[in-house]
Amino acid sequence: MAHTGYIYVPAPSRSNLAIGIDRGVWGWRSAALAKGGAREAVRSLRKGDFLILGHKGPNSRVQPGGWAEATLRRVVVAQVTRPLYRDDEPVWPDAAYPERLGIDVLDEEEHVSGVALGAEAMECLRLSANKQGAAVLLPGAAPVARLVAELPPADGSVGHEGQTNAVAQVLVRREQAKLRRRMLGSAEQAACTLCGRVLPVRFIRAAHIKRRADASGAERLLMANVMPVCLLGCDELFEHGHIYVTAEGIVARRTKSGDTPDLDGAVAALVGRSVADSGGHRAPFFAWHRSHVAC
Repeated sequence: MAHTGYIYVPAPSRSNLAIGIDRGVWGWRSAALAKGGAREAVRSLRKGDFLILGHKGPNSRVQPGGWAEATLRRVVVAQVTRPLYRDDEPVWPDAAYPERLGIDVLDEEEHVSGVALGAEAMECLRLSANKQGAAVLLPGAAPVARLVAELPPADGSVGHEGQTNAVAQVLVRREQAKLRRRMLGSAEQAACTLCGRVLPVRFIRAAHIKRRADASGAERLLMANVMPVCLLGCDELFEHGHIYVTAEGIVARRTKSGDTPDLDGAVAALVGRSVADSGGHRAPFFAWHRSHVAC
């Protein structure tokens, strides 16, 4: 059965939280996991399980249930990408935190109330605060689904019934909706970066140039790594590396063969087009795509 781990991050660890989000990793001092079965709890987390990291709450030395209506300055929802492992490579400036989980951040929210997370989840975070940030586990993903239901609506979100995969999909689409709003604003039409067609925004996606799965937390949110791409073929052709953008800003095709005649025709229609704003701050991301996807 899937689990959700609740981890409290105190106010002084704000910079460590930012580093962990960007690097896709969270860690503990060994001493923090040496008591009360904390290491066994973290070890039980599997790939795909959820983590909720709560940051900057009230005094945790209160009676059980005392955080039920409290507010957390920041809540980060992530999924485990790599179960518990040990690594002494420096990540954070103040300590090694060698006992680590690989994480994929799905959402970040500010000023989250205990009502949105639920009393049981808030109690887990309070307990974590009193256990040096050790993870406190609950079975299932219901509290994460509850949080998603309480969040303001976002374009592109989908219905769910609390299953892990469905909830994760909702959160990823919330991220996509936020990027779309930043990229398109209130526009009703937009031009595709690759084919140049001007389309209603419902046919335009905020596409990562460097794949989301391979980008750091900061890179995912950089508008330099996001471009408007149409859903009429360009999105998939770029995503799968059938086309790429050269250092000179020209759409080109990869050298691999095996395309069907119709796919070849779709690619040929784009080859040679000039892509505006492909240099400068966007250049490293297009270079990554050339060397990792379209190679």
